[in-house]
Amino acid sequence: MSTVTAVPLLPVKRAYLVWLWLGLALALVAGVALAKAGDTGIRTTPSGLRYRVIAPGSGTAHPTDSDVALVNYVGKLPNGTIFDQSQQPTPLPVAGMIKGFSEGLKLMPKGAKYRFWISPELGYGAEAKGPIPANSTLVFDVELVDFIPEATLRALQQQQMMAPGAMPGGAVPPGALPPGAGGGR
Repeated sequence: MSTVTAVPLLPVKRAYLVWLWLGLALALVAGVALAKAGDTGIRTTPSGLRYRVIAPGSGTAHPTDSDVALVNYVGKLPNGTIFDQSQQPTPLPVAGMIKGFSEGLKLMPKGAKYRFWISPELGYGAEAKGPIPANSTLVFDVELVDFIPEATLRALQQQQMMAPGAMPGGAVPPGALPPGAGGGR
């Protein structure tokens, strides 16, 4: 028969336990800080569109395929080469854009600024378009100024064209101004 001999454990100093707990707490804080530092804010949609919210905008309404969006944008290649940019807010039909740009616009509320990384599958694919090489990832910085339904835009354009005295380009027909108006003399 064997006998088991109990070996008594020596007591641990309280200071050692305090240092152990402090070390564990410090490791936890460092782990959280590293996780936060690694969070770039880039999100990916199920289709593969990657985007980052630069400024969140306001409201809960988002453009749809039947809207025209008024945007400021800069389009770049990943190396920083700019291939297109708006000079002023530009109206763009949401459904008339490349798939990735259209999808990105539909994520944005008014006033938002986003950066999109559009893969070739959501962009131009294997087709080269002017300064854009085939199979290029496109990077767009986009600000959504406003959006309205395309039908509303067409109705406004019709009203403007049918307004009395309307001329192409917004010119004023001769004799339409009252005497003394228009300056110059």
